[in-house]
Amino acid sequence: MQAAPVRATAIPSFTVALRAVESLLMSGGQRTARRNAWNSVLEDRRRAKDRGEAERVLGQSLSARL
Repeated sequence: MQAAPVRATAIPSFTVALRAVESLLMSGGQRTARRNAWNSVLEDRRRAKDRGEAERVLGQSLSARL
C-alpha cells in the first residue's frame, strides 16, 4: 500500500492576506494612494531618526571641544 502524496501548501503571510483583502475592498487608485502615503510616513520616520542621530553626534563633538 502506498502512502498518499504530501502536498505542502504555504500559508500566506499576514501581509499577503492583508493585501488580498485590501484588493477586494479598494480600487487600484486607492491602494496606490494608501501605499504612497504609508511610504511617506516611513520616509519621514527615517529622516527623523537620521536627524536625531546627527544632533546626538554634533552634541557629542561640541561637548568634547569644551
